[in-house]
Amino acid sequence: MYNSLVLLGPTACGKTAVAVQLASLLDGEIISADSRQVYRGLDIGSGKDLNEFTLAEADGSVKTVSYHLIDVVSLPEEYNVYSFQRDAYEAFSLIQSHNKLPVIVGGTGMYVDALIRGYDLVQVPTNYQLRQELAGKSMEELTEILKSLRNGVLHNHTDTEERHRLLRAIEIALYSQEQGKNPQKENMNRPHISPVIFGTTFPREELRKRIKLRLRSRLKEGMIEEVQSIHDKGISWEQLERLGLEYRFISLFLQNKIATEQELFNQLFIAIGQFAKRQETWFRGMERKGVKIHWLTPGTKEQRVEEALRCIKTLNL
Repeated sequence: MYNSLVLLGPTACGKTAVAVQLASLLDGEIISADSRQVYRGLDIGSGKDLNEFTLAEADGSVKTVSYHLIDVVSLPEEYNVYSFQRDAYEAFSLIQSHNKLPVIVGGTGMYVDALIRGYDLVQVPTNYQLRQELAGKSMEELTEILKSLRNGVLHNHTDTEERHRLLRAIEIALYSQEQGKNPQKENMNRPHISPVIFGTTFPREELRKRIKLRLRSRLKEGMIEEVQSIHDKGISWEQLERLGLEYRFISLFLQNKIATEQELFNQLFIAIGQFAKRQETWFRGMERKGVKIHWLTPGTKEQRVEEALRCIKTLNL
């Protein structure tokens, strides 16, 4: 009945460590569903803790769990949910060909949902002429354009919160309109995906503490210097800001649009907390649409792994 495992949850809940341990115990390989870890060079800010994929065994040996869709593209190339779905399908089939269990882990809700519910996506090319035409328009004007293309209805208001998302939404809506109701779809080799889905999180205050500790740690590790280095290699501030959260706020700081490191910390801490709320809202939305998520009891990595294993045993994965 089940041929894979999914572990989802908000940022800073330790889901990667839990998923890697489960993959090790169940003879699996990881598919990362993270919209920023796909990029080479986005290491500290994206939380790309590759050391988590290497585990110490009881006999003193070291075991490395294989992973997919981390470090697969380079800026300034842009990666989206269509790219992820295509590449994740390929990784899923490859893992199965190894007679291993696909273990999907990540907090990018749309990426995870695209696999679980099998989004039927269309590859929409970038319309550079359209973007030039829209360059001087305000967010309010762009929102009205999007509304007109969608018959006055906005199903997803997050598209109107950031300029690049709003431009992309207009681009997609216009493309769909030009192509008619049935735009030509690229044939994907879709594997059959039937996962056991686990969710992991912590109570709000505990999650806030974890976010704060992790943010302090990443700043000490050189997250500001990482962003400066990426910009020095030719990546524009605009594209760095489009990557969101750490990359957006640090880019603003490096452009002197945020005055001090303390102000940077405060603004970023608030933004990450708001992002975690949006992630949890997305996962609740998935449940309302019929996706069954087994929520693990908050606890240590070992406790969550044991609980997941007990559930898996009852399901005969």
